Parts: sequence; C-alpha cells; structure tokens
Amino acid sequence: MENATLIVMLALLQYVFFGLKAGLARQKHQVKAPATAGHEMFERAYRVQLNTLEQLVMFIPAMFTYAWFVSPAWVLLPGGIFLLGRFLYARAYVKDPSRRLPGFRLTILANAWLIIGTFIGLASRLLA
Repeated sequence: MENATLIVMLALLQYVFFGLKAGLARQKHQVKAPATAGHEMFERAYRVQLNTLEQLVMFIPAMFTYAWFVSPAWVLLPGGIFLLGRFLYARAYVKDPSRRLPGFRLTILANAWLIIGTFIGLASRLLA
C-alpha cells in the first residue's frame, strides 16, 4: 500500500500546486472572490484545478482498491500515467484549451485502468 499512498500524496501535492496557480491567476487578473469568472487566464487556471479535483474523486479510491485487489507494485504505472496526464493537461489547457486532449486522455486511461483492473481483481477473488 506504500506505493499507492506515495502516488496519491503526489497527486494531492499536484492538486495543491494547481490550486496555488489558480489563486495567483485570480490575484494577477484581479478576479475578486467569490467570482469564478472574469479574466480568461484565471478561468483556465481555475478549470485545471476543478477538473483535477473531479478526476481525483475517481483516482484516489481506485488507487487503493487496485493496490489491494490487483498489485501494490503495479499500481505505480497507472499512477504515474495519471500524474503525467494531469501535468500535460494543465500546461496545455492554460496555453490553449483546444490542445488539452492528450493530457486528458492519459488521465482517463489511468482511471479506467485502475477501475477496470480493480473489478477484474475483485471478481477473481469472489469467484475463487
């Protein structure tokens, strides 16, 4: 479970980083709280933060269930893909939102891998 915990903690640090970037963009572009719209560059940073939060809702439990039912070692691969996907998504979305798809696809691939893998691992235990 240590591998899953490590990746989840890195993902949470990544989320904090994205939150800080959104906060700095809010300040730089003078978008006063509680507004969530205003300057386009703030909105892009804010969407990166929110989309990452939405993905973490699936990712965190899937990491731990995959580590438990499939492999605590192999969880590093989809976990690393998730982290890479989030960074690629964030970088692309802030520059040009139309170019966000490669990073988003990696994120979805990692989450699907973890969820489907968990179901397969769980089914093999239930049917054993």
